[in-house]
Amino acid sequence: MGVDPWPSAPGLPAPIIMDQQWMDAVFLHWRIPDAVAAPFMPPGVVPDDFDGAAWVGLIGFRMQGARLGRGPAVPYFGSFNEINVRLYSREPDGTRGVVFLSLDASRLAVVLAARAAGIPYVWSRADFRGAGGLDAAAGAGLRGGAGRLGAAGTYAGYCVRRFRGGAWTDFAVAPELNAEATDPLSVHLTARFGLHTRFRGRTLYVPNTHRAWPLYRAQLTHLEDQLVAAAGINVTGPPGSVLFSPGVRTQFGRPRFLDGGS
Repeated sequence: MGVDPWPSAPGLPAPIIMDQQWMDAVFLHWRIPDAVAAPFMPPGVVPDDFDGAAWVGLIGFRMQGARLGRGPAVPYFGSFNEINVRLYSREPDGTRGVVFLSLDASRLAVVLAARAAGIPYVWSRADFRGAGGLDAAAGAGLRGGAGRLGAAGTYAGYCVRRFRGGAWTDFAVAPELNAEATDPLSVHLTARFGLHTRFRGRTLYVPNTHRAWPLYRAQLTHLEDQLVAAAGINVTGPPGSVLFSPGVRTQFGRPRFLDGGS
């Protein structure tokens, strides 16, 4: 086995199965006991701790231009807002990933297709709210430029209401666009290049790749949330990590089962 490249992205196993952009990402994270996260791990992986604790995240972003393989962007269904609740996982060989507890999105066809693949999407009304040049900043982030970062009054937020069950969330942050977040915790929570999920009774790993998130510290300006509790985890107090990113482009490669099967 080669040297683990983390926190850089490893090589992506061919073929590319999906290409998409994640824009205006807001990351809220709370420290939780390892014992709370462990029951949610698929067989064969354990919580990937940092500083002696597991972390649960509430993350919102705008999906843009999703496409299958190297084909054209899928009209309408390829662009939507997504808000997810997630934990962090690790295989015995050190491969790191994400375990999604829920993913809220407004495109029913996407939700149904993803659920068929074992990924816990939920059909919801999911809205983005932003101001202060975030669209320009996001585009510049994907191109690697500086854009209008630092525009006065910049904020980003997401609100969700589920069509079934009624659980909801509403959160917003004010990015500190002159304060890059390069500390070890921020890297640990965002340098994730795959997901672990249960599929037909087995644990599946779906790899992805992207350049390092351009990350900035942010101030939490509003938070009312039921999604983390609805996923089965109780948190108290403000999040221990609040981050914003204008976005990245990502690609997904060939999945593998943890037991080495295909």
